[in-house]
Amino acid sequence: MFKSLAGRTAVITGASKGIGRGIARRLGAVGCSVLVVARNTAESESAAREITEAGGRASAFSADVANESETKAMAAAAVDRYGSLDILCANAGIFPAAKLDAMSGSEFDTVLATNLRGTFLSVSACLPALKKAKGRIVVTSSITGPITGYPGWSHYGASKAGQLGFLRTAAIELAPAGVTINAVMPGNIATEGLSGLGPDYIAKMESSIPMKRTAP
Repeated sequence: MFKSLAGRTAVITGASKGIGRGIARRLGAVGCSVLVVARNTAESESAAREITEAGGRASAFSADVANESETKAMAAAAVDRYGSLDILCANAGIFPAAKLDAMSGSEFDTVLATNLRGTFLSVSACLPALKKAKGRIVVTSSITGPITGYPGWSHYGASKAGQLGFLRTAAIELAPAGVTINAVMPGNIATEGLSGLGPDYIAKMESSIPMKRTAP
């Protein structure tokens, strides 16, 4: 890793809430210039404002990671605003529940487009700048897909397992340029997204965890 994160530029996708917002807030606190990327402009501006009010350096950018031109614009904005692009946190993800007997092809494609295609497009767009900086890429995957499954999330699980397949080859290709790519695989984290799944889901998940609680 870098000896210090101070002065580095970080792009975080899906950064307006949940895990992404937490990543953005933490990187801002240790001295990174943070580009807060999300589809919702008001929410990304709110997250960026939270960082700047705490003394950090951040700005908002609206982009859909499933859109190639928007991810290219995202990468360009980071370099234009802060002079470099050192870190990409490919965190954007969606998880609308749909069981196989009711899932449409369009629903499957939408999840894969954001979670898997969006990871590829984000990495691809940021790669020229990351190579110059010998930068770092961190992908937010999940235990759902690579390790376990859950009813209604076959499309989500496929996208998260696909991310790991993508990064294994990406790691080999990018290593000669000094760029690393890794994934984190969280379970249930206490975010807005988890709350939206309802108390029954949360209670079921907590009962399966040895400490009987989700991660804060």
